[in-house]
Amino acid sequence: MPAHPSDARRVAFASAIGTTIEWYDFFIYGTAAATVFAPQFFPQVSEVAGTLAAFATFGIGFVARPLGGVVMGHYGDRLGRKGMLVWALVLMGGATLGIGALPTYGMIGAWAPALLVTLRFVQGFALGGEWSGAVLMSVEHAPDGRRGVFGSIVAFGLPAGILLSNLVFLVASTAVPPAEFSAWAWRIPFLASGLLVALGLWVRLGVAESPIFTRAVAAHGARRMPILDVLKSSGRTVLLAAGTYLAISSLGYIVLVYFITYATRQLGLSLPITLMLVMLAAAVCAPSLLLAAHWSDRVGRKRLMRWGLAALILWSLIFFPLLDTKSLPLIAFAIVGMLFVQGFYLGPQPAVMSELFPTAVRYSGSSLAVTLASVFGGAVAPIVATYLFNLTKTSSLITVYMVVLSVVSWLCALALPETYRDSLSQRD
Repeated sequence: MPAHPSDARRVAFASAIGTTIEWYDFFIYGTAAATVFAPQFFPQVSEVAGTLAAFATFGIGFVARPLGGVVMGHYGDRLGRKGMLVWALVLMGGATLGIGALPTYGMIGAWAPALLVTLRFVQGFALGGEWSGAVLMSVEHAPDGRRGVFGSIVAFGLPAGILLSNLVFLVASTAVPPAEFSAWAWRIPFLASGLLVALGLWVRLGVAESPIFTRAVAAHGARRMPILDVLKSSGRTVLLAAGTYLAISSLGYIVLVYFITYATRQLGLSLPITLMLVMLAAAVCAPSLLLAAHWSDRVGRKRLMRWGLAALILWSLIFFPLLDTKSLPLIAFAIVGMLFVQGFYLGPQPAVMSELFPTAVRYSGSSLAVTLASVFGGAVAPIVATYLFNLTKTSSLITVYMVVLSVVSWLCALALPETYRDSLSQRD
């Protein structure tokens, strides 16, 4: 029996608030890596090497995500979803505040990049357990026939986090001269996270545990090793689900991280204009994913994901050619279109990831799928794009890279089963 509608809405709101804060914390690091971390933490190397090093520390967060997904998935399937979400928010908030207060290379030498990597690792660990836990809390409380919509409220935290992080960076970068922004004002978005985390904890501590999880544990007990169980029973499903997300993760971070460097250094755009373009694209992505989630409750998840990924293949072909025109309207069209198209996958995704796995291993299975795709997609995408551009001094190889990833994800989506009519308890 699903939760009361008012309880379901409260849980969805709490999950979305927390996820927005987590993505805000994660994305401000990416923006800082593209703009200020190279001279502040890696001044001893060339500009290109410093940028690659900064993006590598960004990628460390993705390397940590599977570990966070496994650990929090394990305890989330054994002890409950709610407790893991509280821990995820505390860890993410503490690491983000630490980065904001971190001395630079000029102050403490090699300790600065070492501590930066450590704190980034903690951020990734926290995010690895956050997404699936928030999604499951929302979807497992959802009324029948509304799992797509309720899951998308959590997915809405992604564009909301992008908007919020870039807005704070935009204000900080325009409120002071560029030299002062590079010297100290870049810390403001990180330190401001403390207030957001306090809000998120207050909201999350007030919601109830998932009723589906509670009933499943009462009826069958908790699994001793859910991560091993899900790999044994649903290993192929984990890999296919990860494959569907591979292109979204990769292309998303090319837009949200690498594009900032590319636009300011190769296209000649100012940082404020670049950040406003990213914010515009995120604002367009939000209604796209909500609409796709609504449709997925009526026509099926697989159809919407398949359409979105097919469109992503086509958009990957024209994305960098549009950027390279250096026409601001065409650049805006390219980046807005990219995130609009991705919304058709992101909307149904939370419900799909929840419906693919039994309750007893749902947290572990969905966390593993998402984090595996993030490691092999988003973690390396800005680094690969930087390397490919410096190899040829053109964006042509980046376009090939994007198209190949999109085709792989589309093929994986074709192989997944349709799940929108299944009961969440059907596989238990």
